[in-house]
Amino acid sequence: MGLFDGLDSVGQGTSAALACLLSAPVLLVVNVSRMTTSIAAMVSGYQSFTPDVSIAGVILNHVAGPRHEEKLKDAVEKYCRIPVVASIPRDLDLRIDERHLGLIPSPESDESKTIVERIGERLEGCFNLEEILKIAWKGVPSHPCPLPPGEREGKAKTRPAEERERRLGGSEGMRGDQGTKPKIGVIFDRVFNFYYPENLEALTQAGSELVFINSIHDRLPAIDGLYIGGGFPEFFLRELESNQLLREEIREAIERGLPVYAECAGLMYLCEEIRGEDRSYNMVGTIPAKVGLSQKPQGHGYVIARVVAENPVFPTGLTIRGHEFHHSRLLVESEIPCTYRIERGHGIDGKRDGVVYNNMLASYMHLHALGTTEWAEGFVRLVSKTMESMKKIRGRDREAVPGR
Repeated sequence: MGLFDGLDSVGQGTSAALACLLSAPVLLVVNVSRMTTSIAAMVSGYQSFTPDVSIAGVILNHVAGPRHEEKLKDAVEKYCRIPVVASIPRDLDLRIDERHLGLIPSPESDESKTIVERIGERLEGCFNLEEILKIAWKGVPSHPCPLPPGEREGKAKTRPAEERERRLGGSEGMRGDQGTKPKIGVIFDRVFNFYYPENLEALTQAGSELVFINSIHDRLPAIDGLYIGGGFPEFFLRELESNQLLREEIREAIERGLPVYAECAGLMYLCEEIRGEDRSYNMVGTIPAKVGLSQKPQGHGYVIARVVAENPVFPTGLTIRGHEFHHSRLLVESEIPCTYRIERGHGIDGKRDGVVYNNMLASYMHLHALGTTEWAEGFVRLVSKTMESMKKIRGRDREAVPGR
């Protein structure tokens, strides 16, 4: 997306709005293919579009050569009176492979680190880092903290433990009957790797301990809750189906009351099967639906959902804002209980999202912990309360799975 592209024409959620909020200068990256002096017209248009955004420098991208760079640099500095701080050559070796939902996630490839290092080495001499740092320092307020010095340390700390416990329903509800932190499993691997870091941080700040699980190789460990994020299960259907023990353990744990929160790829994984190009592949099977894949996006963009039915995480009446981007759809033969009414976006069928079963809540919508502050504390509270009413899920309790 561009500097001024966001939720609407007013400018909500744009990079420009964020720059204004932070009083941060902007370095404008311009694709200069087949362009010389016209760059000045483009950059000056960005400069004058809104006076609240400070365009402080330009990064040239797809530069054909030294002569091309010199013409572009002269035009920017003469007419726009700001510096060119980087010049990136036209080089196919600098690209990172993409597919239908964007860049291929780095956890999927063993070569991702090598690719990033190679690009970094190639670009090292393309940037005027000294000039960039000068621009950055100009954006730092002289007094970033409006509080008196004596109050800064106390105010900068995380919310006091007693306040957090009050919001969670008391320390006993948060820590469980033994005073231990509830353990929340996070499936994080080549298949499921779309997680906002802030979401994981929010779960730990709310009082939980995270246990990472590999959906291809692992069994279900001793956990009190499970978080399954976004990813690309459609590219790993055979591997996911092959780990039958984990799928069975998750399904049985949900039946026994394990709290589970899942988003998009996690929702797909919890369904009965996903239809691949060659055949259908068995998944967890908790949600009575099959997943079909499409060449076109079935949901793409911002989502606004209203909580209209009872669920294990959110209070009814709450409005949740998030986003969705999926090429899959649920093929449902009978009604599935859902907690969200879609007011903007698509969800499962354009009207509903948020499948509920026992202590499981699964939806196509991705949310951010800072945009929905009720999420992390609500999920950790659910996990903590569940600890008191059921035994901790033991992933290697073979007697719990028939036929072993």
